[in-house]
Amino acid sequence: MRVPTKPESHYPIWLKPFFWSQQRRYGQVLNPGLIWGRVPKLFAAVAILYGVLDRRSSPLDPALRSMITVRVSQLNWCHFCVDINSAKMAERSGTMDKVLELENWRSCDLFDARERAVLDYTEAVTLSDRQVTSTEVDAVRHYFDDDGIVELTGLIAFQNLSSKFNAALDVPPQGFCHAPPNPEPAAEHNKPDTPC
Repeated sequence: MRVPTKPESHYPIWLKPFFWSQQRRYGQVLNPGLIWGRVPKLFAAVAILYGVLDRRSSPLDPALRSMITVRVSQLNWCHFCVDINSAKMAERSGTMDKVLELENWRSCDLFDARERAVLDYTEAVTLSDRQVTSTEVDAVRHYFDDDGIVELTGLIAFQNLSSKFNAALDVPPQGFCHAPPNPEPAAEHNKPDTPC
């Protein structure tokens, strides 16, 4: 990692419940949390935003939210995010099939029309050489109302923040996804293999 974590005893006491929750949920404290925690107010703001986006009452179902976060992570070369979000996607969907084929979603029949519309929109928001078009917005509008589109866009934007942060600071995977590495990277995005 390009910025080291500090010993947990060096973080403010009010961050300890967050770290305890991660330890309980994942079996370890997450390195990105320890890095964000170097600036405690920033950590708190990011944690609150994530909590709102990943709440049970979200108009985006959990498996779709995870699919979005994995795809954004792949596009941004974030090995940590691909690792943890792929594990969550497999857990939420009950299978590894879509996780393993996500890079090839355009040519794979595992993805339904709603998922394809969302993935196309996700890529348009994420990739710097694309701009979101009215056609892409209309495609997701077929499945979500205006509030749902705001949530969808907010989730994509948040995952771009998270994955770009982790990729820039070279946060490694922490061993959550035990799938074999993805096949050769998609040529159109020139990204490296994402270890799971």
